[in-house]
Amino acid sequence: MYPTNSFQKGLKIELDGDPYAIVDCQHVKPGKGVAFVKVKIKNLTNQRVIERTFRSGEKVNKPDLFESEMEFLYAEGDQYHFMNMTNYEQIHVDVDDLGESVKYLKEGIQVSILFHNNRAIGVELPIFMDLKITNTEPGLRGDTVSGATKPAVLETGATVLVPLFVEQDEVVKVDTRTGAYVERVK
Repeated sequence: MYPTNSFQKGLKIELDGDPYAIVDCQHVKPGKGVAFVKVKIKNLTNQRVIERTFRSGEKVNKPDLFESEMEFLYAEGDQYHFMNMTNYEQIHVDVDDLGESVKYLKEGIQVSILFHNNRAIGVELPIFMDLKITNTEPGLRGDTVSGATKPAVLETGATVLVPLFVEQDEVVKVDTRTGAYVERVK
């Protein structure tokens, strides 16, 4: 159990059976009355952020969370299959539990999967990934407008905006947190 005086940004707690991460925390000691803690917490299963107030001295549960390094093997319908890198055990995760990260899953990449009560609730991808462009419009000679972009479809099916000079079949570095183009890979 965590007492409210140990609350800080990044701490993971459990409320009503769901795991939460503290996004923002403010300890308030009014001149009159009882001290309290105001927090913004993010639900780790559905990514919703809520605000909650706790009285000083209240306690909350520690969630049963653990992370495991795994390799993405393949997708089959709405099931995504991963292999644990230490014991070679395979698991499958529903597409709903993967969230936005499903757009950048490529066979053979190493990911970190977060489990709550032995159920996968999220996937943490590498921050930058090198992905091949499978479809984009050709760049025209003389098209040098500064900052102009065009959509490009990546090998994973995700669409990203790239500069006009980037061509089909080139490999680009993409930031998986924002889905933004970073640079061409030689």
